[in-house]
Amino acid sequence: MRNEREVLWHEELGLPVAVSHAACSAILRNRSLGRLWKDKEPVPEFAAFNMLHRNSLLENEPPTHTRLRRLISAAFGRGHTERLRPMVERLASSMVASMVARIEAEGSADLLEHLAEPLPVEVIGELLGVPPEDRGLLRPWSNAIVKMYEYGLSPAQAAAAEQASSEFSQYLRALATRPGDNLISDLVAVRDGSDRLTDDELVATGVLLLMAGHEATVNVIGNGVLALLLNRDQWDLLVATPSLLPSAVEELLRYDAPLQLFERTATAPVSIAGWELEPGAKIAALLGAAARDPEVFAEPDRFDITRSPNPHLSFGAGIHYCVGAPLARVEIAAALQALVQLPTLHLATEPARRPEFVIRGLRTLPVAV
Repeated sequence: MRNEREVLWHEELGLPVAVSHAACSAILRNRSLGRLWKDKEPVPEFAAFNMLHRNSLLENEPPTHTRLRRLISAAFGRGHTERLRPMVERLASSMVASMVARIEAEGSADLLEHLAEPLPVEVIGELLGVPPEDRGLLRPWSNAIVKMYEYGLSPAQAAAAEQASSEFSQYLRALATRPGDNLISDLVAVRDGSDRLTDDELVATGVLLLMAGHEATVNVIGNGVLALLLNRDQWDLLVATPSLLPSAVEELLRYDAPLQLFERTATAPVSIAGWELEPGAKIAALLGAAARDPEVFAEPDRFDITRSPNPHLSFGAGIHYCVGAPLARVEIAAALQALVQLPTLHLATEPARRPEFVIRGLRTLPVAV
């Protein structure tokens, strides 16, 4: 497709799709393309889901986006990532030890169940000040809500997404009334002069952090460890050279992107790689294709943990660049750091993929030592 042209019409998706790195980058950065939220219909049936997105940093453009990002970044800027780093490393080490115990008892264990899924839940729970006994609620809520972003959604899945949106919103409203040393308390307190986040904006921010932070991190760890175990030379290199952790994290993000597709809507007439868009027209950036563009990445289908530079777009670009990217990198590095203590780690059986397209990940990753 890329050899034919950089942007092509995709009949099944019903919109043009960019398949080159340059065109995807242009979509993410061009100020004539934005995230324009349109309520899910019928509106009365999706009140909570629509409220979360109407007030989300991700679904707004300037000046609303500028204001929200300024307030949220001020709360994030109070050292939360570095505060959490030692805890993240301890958690990852403890979870890998638990996985090893299961392997010793049963011969194999699911790396997703023991590490990739619980680690970001615990980290986001700690970040938001969710009590440990309530953290089991977070992943089911996130899983249900993100199904709404897929194509070919069933009515039952849509209803489950709305219910999860409502339950999570109510939970965060109650949580925001309890003071503590956490991001929710900082989001409640942060001000820019007389300006502050509304209750709906605060709740939407908490839900966005869970969905974006949790889903992406689970899938980067799962997809990335699978790539390492299938490319044994790279696994052995990482075991022998832990200093390669930072570049390994970037290659995991590039090689098997956790978010494959991101849409934008034209706010003014704009041309992307020769494809003309009028206001209101949608276009999608196929991030998985951008990450394999030979114009940008030498031997793009080769998994290389020493790759540098590595200008992948997995955290987005432009004004919507992921505000949680530093924390995600800490989590992925901590997971790898704990896993390389098991040099003989290998696949036990064939892993199973999730069926979704937009959010790409595994359902199981059985491993042994």
